[in-house]
Amino acid sequence: MDIKQLKYFYTIAQEGQITRAAKRLHMAQPPLSQQLKLLEQELGTPLLERYGKRMELTEAGKVLFVKAEKILQLVEDTASEVKEVSEGIRGIISIGSVKTCFSFLPERIRSFRDDFPEVTFQLREGDTFHISELVRTREIELGLVRLPLDSAEDFTVMPLPDEPYVFVYSNEFFTQGEDSAAAVEIPSQSLTSSSPKGTIRMKDLENVPLLLLRRVNGVGQFELIVNECRKHGFEPNVICECPDAAMILSLVSAKAGAAILPESTLNFFPSEDLRYKVITDSDAVSESAVIWLKDRYLSKGAKYFLKMLENMESGV
Repeated sequence: MDIKQLKYFYTIAQEGQITRAAKRLHMAQPPLSQQLKLLEQELGTPLLERYGKRMELTEAGKVLFVKAEKILQLVEDTASEVKEVSEGIRGIISIGSVKTCFSFLPERIRSFRDDFPEVTFQLREGDTFHISELVRTREIELGLVRLPLDSAEDFTVMPLPDEPYVFVYSNEFFTQGEDSAAAVEIPSQSLTSSSPKGTIRMKDLENVPLLLLRRVNGVGQFELIVNECRKHGFEPNVICECPDAAMILSLVSAKAGAAILPESTLNFFPSEDLRYKVITDSDAVSESAVIWLKDRYLSKGAKYFLKMLENMESGV
């Protein structure tokens, strides 16, 4: 058994067909079929079975598939590591970020490129579930996510500073007698007169139509905010759930409702139409982190970028 045979077997298993696998590997079908046959003969057991046009893994094939994936990744990582020994800090750093964490990146990318101008960046965006899957499938090296994180045991996690949630509303959200039919009117008694300017209490939000972030999969900020409302004795009036912070803030700006979001989100979506109030009696904080896949080789650039993030957050 050699690395090429493992790669051939792994590709056939992924594609489910010799034809598609041969096309992906840029080779003819007969030699690919022959290599699979030789591997099965060497191991003394069938690895794939045909069901019509599709090929599926046998029990022995499933075991080899898992092992082959790890071996091929190790070979790839080893080649990258050896190559980087003789090179400076250069190449591509691939990073994914949820939109509510993106404000951590612009200044840090600029600062990093001041020191390492030969490094370029590839950026991806999505909710925490999507970003963690991109890290898991090795499409990106690093991910900036909001916690909690499903299957956290698969990742190395470097926490970023916690931040409070704030109540976000449009400039005219609390205006009485608004003529526009699109405006959302909140009774004046829903605001606490004793609260200092720029603050609000959780109980004041009881009847407010809320637009909340919700992940495509898994538990996240939505459940945290709903539970915080329940702790203060009321069920929130959620009129919209959405995984995209930009869409939420567009709706807030249009006076469709208000939102509860991590404070730094507003740094990324500046708007003259938006205002926010600090929630004075909420214990809810938004936790975020940088994640990467355990046991995966990180490029030299990614390691230096992580070190810079760690130093900046610790004030070094």
